[in-house]
Amino acid sequence: MKMPGRVFLVGAGPGDPDLLTVKAMRLIASAETLVHDRLVSREILSLAPAAAKLIDVGKEPQRHRVPQDRINEILVREARAGRQVVRLKGGDPFIFGRGSEEALALRCGGIACEIVPGITAAQGCAAKTGVPLTHRGLATGVRYITGHCKQDQPLAFDWDSLADPATTLVVYMGAANIEEIAARLVSAGLPRTTPVLAVNNGTMRDERRLVSELGSVGDAIGIAQFKGPVVFIIGAVVNLYARHDICPVVRDAMAFQLCEQRGLVHA
Repeated sequence: MKMPGRVFLVGAGPGDPDLLTVKAMRLIASAETLVHDRLVSREILSLAPAAAKLIDVGKEPQRHRVPQDRINEILVREARAGRQVVRLKGGDPFIFGRGSEEALALRCGGIACEIVPGITAAQGCAAKTGVPLTHRGLATGVRYITGHCKQDQPLAFDWDSLADPATTLVVYMGAANIEEIAARLVSAGLPRTTPVLAVNNGTMRDERRLVSELGSVGDAIGIAQFKGPVVFIIGAVVNLYARHDICPVVRDAMAFQLCEQRGLVHA
């Protein structure tokens, strides 16, 4: 009987292939089976061996082609076939990546599993835009939340706790609900003028950015019509954004000009 293989839950980082860790690159290059998310770029997938078996299990908002239980089954099946399996997940596998669920399923199936961390979207977007997540005198801490709950259930957060002016709040997967999130934060006491930086396709060639305020960010995002993932950085640290350094892609976009005309963003 063939000995079971091993599964590596690998963080692919925020998108830019140069932000992969050395260990992630080495494991991708030696993978026999590579199970990947929708947002893992072609450049990163091209690092896999030509003979590797690539399995796309990507999910889209409100459309999960491959349910999580099925993904777990695929990982166990491929490992039991004696293959070295790389489960490649955008960002970090343990930050809104459901990596812990997959690790648990593997352990229950008797499969050896190793976690390889990656740069999460908040860190990648902050570094690329020059906006720090913490800064002395502006933010003593940072919190990550998801703007999309399981099975489209209502957002259930401690809004009073989140509305802390001394904390930077980063919202993942929140484009569809940012208007509600902003309204809840304002109701909990965060000023409407709190700056917000929205980063679309962060660290990638087609990255776009939009600077707004909490009271108007919902309208601004609606006009901008971003395609792809959006990360929101909310808090006083956004005031450190170098406004002269706004992406040329955003500066030239008609949607951005409309937002400027309506006073919804800052250039």
